[in-house]
Amino acid sequence: MKKSAMPDENGYFGEYGGQIIPPQLVEIMNQINDAYEEIIKLDSFQQELAELHADYIGRPSPVYFARRLTEQQGGARIFLKREDLNHTGAHKINHCVGEALLAKYMGKTKVLAETGAGQHGVALATACALVGIDCEIHMGEIDIAKEHPNVTKMKILGCKLVPVSRGTRTLKDAVDSAFEAFLEDPVNFFYAIGSVVGPHPFPKMVRDFQSIVGREAREQFLSKENRLPDVAIACVGGGSNAMGLFTAFLDDESVKLIGVEPAGKGLDTPDHAATLTLGSKGSLHGFECYNLQDQQGNPLPVYSIASGLDYPAVGPQHCHLKDIKRVNYETIDDAECLDAFMKLSRLEGIIPALESAHAVAYAMKLAKTMTAEQTILVNLSGRGDKDADFVADYLEL
Repeated sequence: MKKSAMPDENGYFGEYGGQIIPPQLVEIMNQINDAYEEIIKLDSFQQELAELHADYIGRPSPVYFARRLTEQQGGARIFLKREDLNHTGAHKINHCVGEALLAKYMGKTKVLAETGAGQHGVALATACALVGIDCEIHMGEIDIAKEHPNVTKMKILGCKLVPVSRGTRTLKDAVDSAFEAFLEDPVNFFYAIGSVVGPHPFPKMVRDFQSIVGREAREQFLSKENRLPDVAIACVGGGSNAMGLFTAFLDDESVKLIGVEPAGKGLDTPDHAATLTLGSKGSLHGFECYNLQDQQGNPLPVYSIASGLDYPAVGPQHCHLKDIKRVNYETIDDAECLDAFMKLSRLEGIIPALESAHAVAYAMKLAKTMTAEQTILVNLSGRGDKDADFVADYLEL
């Protein structure tokens, strides 16, 4: 089986994924999978999705050569896949439009979701307004305070925002809260998971909707450079933007793939979210995966300066790709992230999301070890409007 031809019929990527959920929910998830497999084959669905990609999201997003950043770092040339230029400012709109359309085709009455940094929440509220379906977003109180601009946008777009006050009051607890709300009426509600996580078929569905990122980037890079990049890099929390980029390159063994996790305040502290680096095998939120857990198997509190990366688990396909050594997973700490945030802003006039800045930071380090003939492609998964005030206060600018 090609690395790009997963999961199997039970939703497993190797030994990860599946449906670790109550039996009554298995039937509902299988119905979603069956509907998805049927609807995506409809010419009407594909045509509507393609039109929205072009005329609403603004695809294709460009691949941009970061000349001044490259000159300052030395070594390999750094290219950026500009997902920050999408409508709503991040890659999240790709799968949100797909999921909202799918919910409409299935006749659902409400779409529920969680959000961390707020980009998934804004994108889903946008997509639901577009197709005319109710939207409810669950968000941790800490993230609500930290990501105020996105909270305001969600309210303007008409979604119901549910603050989550329990536990860590961040993304993991928002996922729990949203899923519980979904269980109140799974027949009429649609749970639009915000990453390549959760029970089957969500890791597959979100990956498929995001795979346009890699398909475009591969074609654009070949057109620009007449060859593939030497390295492709993306940040990894749940893992949607990374799978979006990596999927197109999985069978290109010449392209080294690197996922970048948040080391936070240090891997030797509890304040990180380096799931693939320090996690162990278990299950969370309905699927088998690597996760950060205590000796009793309970999820540990996690931390990242980037709200969209502070999740204690990771998508099952990433877990499999780690095990088979197709993708290397590295880490970047808060200080390195902030340095990349400021350098990209001041050298290229591009303010990146703190999530994306993790990938930029690793590319900056790696470029110095490579030659000027080599190339690095970074998925710039989102823009930093949502983070600008926080960073300015944090760095006392």
